[in-house]
Amino acid sequence: MGKRFVIIGGDAAGMSAASQIRRLQADAEILAFEKGSTLSYAQCGLPYLIGGVVPEAKNLIARTPEEFRDKYRIQVFIRHEVTKILPEENAVIVKNLAEGSEEGFSYDTLLIATGGHAIFPQWEGRDLEGVFPLKNMDDALRIQGWVQKKNVAKVVIVGGGYIGLEMAEAFHHLKKEVAVLDLAPQVAGTFDPELAQLAQQELEQNGIRVALNEEVVALRGEKGRVTGVETKTGFYPADLVLVAIGILPNSELAKDAGIELGVKGAIRVDDQMRTNRPNIYAAGDCAVHYHRVKGTEDYIPLGTTANKQGRIAGTNMGGGEAHFAGVVGSAIMKVLNVAMGRTGLSEREAKHLNIPYEVVSIRSRDHAGYYPNGERLHLKLLYHKENRKLLGAQIVGKHGVDKRIDVIATALYAGLTIDQLQELDLSYAPPFNSVWDPVQQASTVAGRS
Repeated sequence: MGKRFVIIGGDAAGMSAASQIRRLQADAEILAFEKGSTLSYAQCGLPYLIGGVVPEAKNLIARTPEEFRDKYRIQVFIRHEVTKILPEENAVIVKNLAEGSEEGFSYDTLLIATGGHAIFPQWEGRDLEGVFPLKNMDDALRIQGWVQKKNVAKVVIVGGGYIGLEMAEAFHHLKKEVAVLDLAPQVAGTFDPELAQLAQQELEQNGIRVALNEEVVALRGEKGRVTGVETKTGFYPADLVLVAIGILPNSELAKDAGIELGVKGAIRVDDQMRTNRPNIYAAGDCAVHYHRVKGTEDYIPLGTTANKQGRIAGTNMGGGEAHFAGVVGSAIMKVLNVAMGRTGLSEREAKHLNIPYEVVSIRSRDHAGYYPNGERLHLKLLYHKENRKLLGAQIVGKHGVDKRIDVIATALYAGLTIDQLQELDLSYAPPFNSVWDPVQQASTVAGRS
């Protein structure tokens, strides 16, 4: 038997790392401990499971514990929580949640992939039946069960970010009366206000109520069941309340073990996913993410990043060499009939970082104007005022948003200037694009400014 690798967390980062270790070390002993009841599943698909677009939970599961055991010889322990890391002893203490017993396991190398947890404030009434966060499969199944059994007609979503807006669509798809509340003056807080306004319009045009600058005071109920949300300015009736105001890293285990933390309390790692403690790595939603445009560590928890960091951690743990190149803040979401994509810096971020910048905003079409059924694209680019390097982009429209955001994300990785966008050899045919892509049209406008 070779080295023993212990992995805390059985989702994207953890199981990506485990699989990579197995590829590199055939004789390794690999143990993965997962606190929940499901592992290796698509968290980003949970709103679509609840909304009925994805028919069954099993469609989101990439691999079962049996597959990991039989095909990859990875031992997975479901409903087992690591309660303590003992770095000096190269060991962890694990609690079997089904039996209540505890046991110690030694390791040669440890990966912390504990993910994040939904922010759930200590509001009065948070323990009422019908009040839910949404972070994992267990949360999704509880929400799904409540909707199916409890005659839910009115839904209030607290939080207008990615999960909040995706869940507004999910409940709308289920023909529920939906209200979205947000403490901020806009929904979609990672976007600049004029782009966020387009998301709000789409929600309201489809009958979803949006209430901004609303501070929750308490969750109210009768006979142990939620009946609504009380804010400083009013009351919103509800048969179900979803709290979706963001996530924070699960880094308490690491902190207690003397592992250094960084931005937002996430575990600080280098570009090989190593922590400051020997033989201990971290990856995914519990770890920091280097931001290439900002030039500093950041915390942007996304499934794509978790998978990348897990694979890189597994490669280095298994004796190979891999480095995390960082993120540029790329993200996209569907809000009913429109897509909202962003990458790089928003204006708010550029101002916060004291970066001198210029903006170019255009409205274009997703394909050639003479070809039928063209749809409006709203595109905004930021670039450095002095060296003209691209800083970021935001795009909203019905079609073609993903294509353009990915072009800009690639350009950010390459360090291109806004003028160099005109030189890109982008695909063209009338059903797909104009002779000059909207990204290049924006570049041309910037050249005239």
